[in-house]
Amino acid sequence: MIDSFQHIGMRKRLVEVLREKGIKNEAVLTAIGDIPRHLFCFDTVFLQFSYDDKAFPIGSGQTISQPYTVAFQTELLQVKKRDKILEIGTGSGYQTAVLAQLGAKVYTIERQKALHDKSSLLLEKLNYKARCFYGDGYAGRQAFAPYDKILVTCGAPYIPEALKNQLKIGGVMVVPVGEFNGVQTMLSLVKLSETEFETVEHGAFQFVPMLNKTDTAL
Repeated sequence: MIDSFQHIGMRKRLVEVLREKGIKNEAVLTAIGDIPRHLFCFDTVFLQFSYDDKAFPIGSGQTISQPYTVAFQTELLQVKKRDKILEIGTGSGYQTAVLAQLGAKVYTIERQKALHDKSSLLLEKLNYKARCFYGDGYAGRQAFAPYDKILVTCGAPYIPEALKNQLKIGGVMVVPVGEFNGVQTMLSLVKLSETEFETVEHGAFQFVPMLNKTDTAL
């Protein structure tokens, strides 16, 4: 697994692109600058473009998210060291690595078995600490709840009640919501009580759909 000076230079340019697009959190920008995104692009066809600010296919009908989207969601999440974070949609593991790099305790769920196997092995090889699970993101992971933060990295038609219940009071959830037609609205929620949430909209984004246990894995 090669991470060359050329790759480091490409990451520095990517960080400047993200800064120009409005990302302000320096810890998030530093994490993006440190993590070798090219190693998370499972399809070698896209390796030469791995530091472009674009999403790319990674197999199983899924994508590695655009770096701007990763940075934007992470910034909204307001990650602090030792935060217990539940991530729905491990994908390639790139967003997982960003959360781990920021010092969070990450629990991540992937619905696609092939991706779960690849990403969990890669994260371990690169020494990014995360608990990786193959399962249904709609159900969350009750065994380790409550979570300080919950991050959903796929388009959800609605916010699952299980995820709301597993977020601690005062905790933050970031989730793109909307019927899957290519566009969702990014939401951030703060849990005020067991039944009350403060919700803010942050514009339109595009994600692959969130699958549940009844959906057929691709």
